[in-house]
This record gives sequence, structure tokens and C-alpha cells, in this order.
Amino acid sequence: MQQRDKLFINGKWVAPHGTGQIDVIHSTTEEVMGRIPEGHARDAEDAIQAARAAFDGWAATPPQQRADYIRKIAEGLKARTEELAQLIAAEVGMPIKLARAIQVGGPVFNWSQAAKLVESFTFEEEVGNSLVVREPVGVVAAITPWNYPLNQITLKVAPALAAGCTVVLKPSEVAPLNAFVLAEVIEAAGLPPGVFNLVTGYGPVVGEVLASHREVDMVSFTGSTRAGKRVSELAAQTVKRVALELGGKSASVILDDADLPAAVKGTINACFLNSGQTCSAHTRMLVPRARYDEVKEIVRKVVAGFTVGDPLQETTKLGPLISAAQKDRVTGYIQRGLNEGAELVAGGTEPPAGLDKGFFVQPTVLGNVDPKATVAQEEIFGPVLSIICYDTEEDAVRIANDSVYGLGGGVWSGDEARAIRVARRIRTGQVDINGGPFNMMAPFGGYKQSGNGREAGKYGLEEFLEYKALQLKKPAA
Repeated sequence: MQQRDKLFINGKWVAPHGTGQIDVIHSTTEEVMGRIPEGHARDAEDAIQAARAAFDGWAATPPQQRADYIRKIAEGLKARTEELAQLIAAEVGMPIKLARAIQVGGPVFNWSQAAKLVESFTFEEEVGNSLVVREPVGVVAAITPWNYPLNQITLKVAPALAAGCTVVLKPSEVAPLNAFVLAEVIEAAGLPPGVFNLVTGYGPVVGEVLASHREVDMVSFTGSTRAGKRVSELAAQTVKRVALELGGKSASVILDDADLPAAVKGTINACFLNSGQTCSAHTRMLVPRARYDEVKEIVRKVVAGFTVGDPLQETTKLGPLISAAQKDRVTGYIQRGLNEGAELVAGGTEPPAGLDKGFFVQPTVLGNVDPKATVAQEEIFGPVLSIICYDTEEDAVRIANDSVYGLGGGVWSGDEARAIRVARRIRTGQVDINGGPFNMMAPFGGYKQSGNGREAGKYGLEEFLEYKALQLKKPAA
């Protein structure tokens, strides 16, 4: 068991002000796998003051030097890949093969890219008689989720540091152990004191201090839409910048000329990744009504291939959910879908065979779902796919856009130009065309209640920069 009893503030591991501890639960064994400090409001205050004191010096550090530090962090994380993969697979439940590639490989790539970006980024340009410069926004509070814990930390902390900001990180208390490894790597990289600070604890205590504090210039939050609204309310009192990456209910639109087996399989994979604990998961599959029976047959065959089990086993394709609360939530949604008239195509509310311990849920597909049904409108955050039938292309676009969310989605068609035309009409931040792969350099973020701002690539770096215009007096002609 990992026992963490200190916070990382101002370049040192320090004892928290309170004595509370938070248990970290293993998603497969349901046993306590670690403990972390339950941070106090005063810990958050200390971290903010350290970040404020360090800001001027870090902002003045040349971009190349910041890049050198960031590259060291990427190398340090890469050296601890297996340790981090095992840790996150246990915390979150993602199968180990995927955890290595996504939960650790993604962060290593994104730290490395942040270093490259800051080396080549244009921080100033002349516009008429103005010199327009890009400067770091200031002290950044990063509040991150549990589903892709290290990657969501990385998409905030790496570009913020690259931009010249100082950071206070509050990771999710549900999957926090990986953040302590990152802090150790940052300490070993020799980052100046106060540039990066780690405070663990609960959102209503630590998170609220970070979101409301007048010395925090920006808060970047990833999590539920409900919590994102609260962060916005608190941040508004000091008119700080807010970036939000929130919920999703993404639609995969399978048009009538699509390669049906490829489209169905691709949609299921995009729904069940990380046991459905993905904000951009394709959880609504829109299919031509005339092909519904054909779709069901394909679905059953594909779902049967998802091996559910211990995420630390190399053969597992689908691991558990993160917690007992999440398991209860997801099975509750499945039952509600059935109560509201959906057809059970695959899965169900019973635990997978032979898996009575651990937070396991069967990969489930509900058929003939009404577009207005609860399971078609609310984010479930589990391996649950809703099949919705449509009659015309216009009808499909209308259903896809009938959501308070707008984060991800897909369009499948035998005609790429047609797929792109339909994709342009869907109000969402990313659309995969015929299963186009995820691009870690493309902007990631949402429309509507999926949030505001963008992460990844140069777009993520720009979020942490302010514009300043220097009006120059030109010599008389």
C-alpha cells in the first residue's frame, strides 16, 4: 500500500495543516491501495502564495530554458512508465496494455510536445504600429479528474509551465497516486521552488479555495458539468479566466451508405474505451431504421469479444469502473433505460460472470432507444451504448444535435465528402470521420455545456497566454 503523508509546496514535501487522510480504493480488489493527505484550505493558500512568489522569475525564464525543464519531466515520466501504468490500471481500471499506451504514453508525448511547442512558438509580432506580445496569464489552478488522471493533469500543467505560468494542482482524490509520482519527477527535474505545487483533498475544500482565490489568475477544470458550473460561479467573483472541459453525450452517426460492420465495431470501441469512463465516448449510435435488425446482430458479435476482467491481466479488454458509487450509478442507468422502453441487445445489470468482487459492469447495449430517453440525454460514464434509429439524414443531424453537450462524435459514410458535410452540421468540438484516429495535436474541447476553451497542441498552449499590445511611435516620414 502506498502511504503519502506530505504535500508538495514551494519545492518541498511538507506536512499538511490537517490530520485527515483519504483512502484510495483498488478498482478490482475493492481494497485500500493507498492513502493521501486530506488537504486543508490553508494548504491551498500556502501553495497559491508559493506560486505567486515564483511567478515573476519563471515568467522571465527564456522559453528554451523552460523547454529544457519540461523535456526532463517527459524523460522522468517515461523512465517510470511501467510503475505508472500498473498504478493507474489499479486506480482507474483501464486494462494494462491500454494503460501503458494511453494513460502513460499520452502524457509522455504531451510533455515532450509542450517542450517542442514552446521552442518554436511565436510570442510576439508586429501589427501596424503595435508590437503584440503573448505573456503568461499568471498563477494557474489546475483541477483534474480521475478517468485519465495523469493525461488530464499533463494537458493543463505542461502547457501552463511552457507558457511561463506557475501552477497549483489539485488532482482527483479518487485516483491521485499518479500525481505524487509526477511531483517526484518534477522535483528531480530541478524546477524552481513554487513553480509547481501539489495539494490533494476534496473539491468543496481545496478546489473552492483555488477557484475563488484572488491570487489565482486562471482556473482550468476538467470534470462534471455540475462541478464546472460551481467553479465558474466562484471564479466569476474575481473575473479570472476559466477553461472547462466537461461532460459529453457524443453521437456516432452511421449513414445509410456506410460500411456497417466497420461502423458498428468502431462505435462500440469508441464507447467502451476505459469502460466508458471517457467524456468524449460515443454513447449514442444513430442508425438507419431499416437496418436496425442487422445492426443488432453485429453488435452482439462485437460485444461478445470484450473480455471483462482484471485490468492487470494482459488479455483483458474491459476492466472495472473506478468505484462502487460509479458502478451503482451505471447499473441504475441501465435499469432506467429498460424501464423507459429500451430493448436489451447485450449486457444488463447483473455483474459479469465470475466477477462478484470489483466494480465490474457488463458491456451493455440498449436498442431502440427514444432520443428523449434519459439514457440518450444524460452522461452515464460507463460501458453503455444506446442505439437510436432515424429515418433521414436530416433527422440524424437533428438527433445528434439534440443534447446539452457537444464534445465528440463520429460520422460514417461510404462517401467521405458526404461524411464531412454532415460532420460540419454537428455542433461538437471533435468529429471522427469513418473512425479517424485521435490526434493529440488537434484542439480538444466542447460546445454548449461540454465547456469552453481548448486543450492539446498549440491550442492548449494559447489558453495560458494573454495578449499585450505595445503601441509604438513611428518616426515621422
